[in-house]
Amino acid sequence: MSSFAYLKTLPVDYLKIDGGFIKNIIENSVDDAMVEAIAHIGRVMGVKTIAEFVENDAILQRIKTLGVDYAQGYGVAKPRPLVFA
Repeated sequence: MSSFAYLKTLPVDYLKIDGGFIKNIIENSVDDAMVEAIAHIGRVMGVKTIAEFVENDAILQRIKTLGVDYAQGYGVAKPRPLVFA
């Protein structure tokens, strides 16, 4: 809960949801509820949320339903080199 206290005072534009909550979101109702709460807090605060470790379509669809704004992981795209033009 102390992280929520810090969140109230830190100037942030994004909340990144740890992959530990995301990777089992389909099978684990506690992870699902925590991601839902984080997404809700992000909306209330006016900040965007990012889920990491989105590894498949089922996870992607679930986080969309919960209102997460952005996704990272092999279920979205494989990592690739950063190329500067």
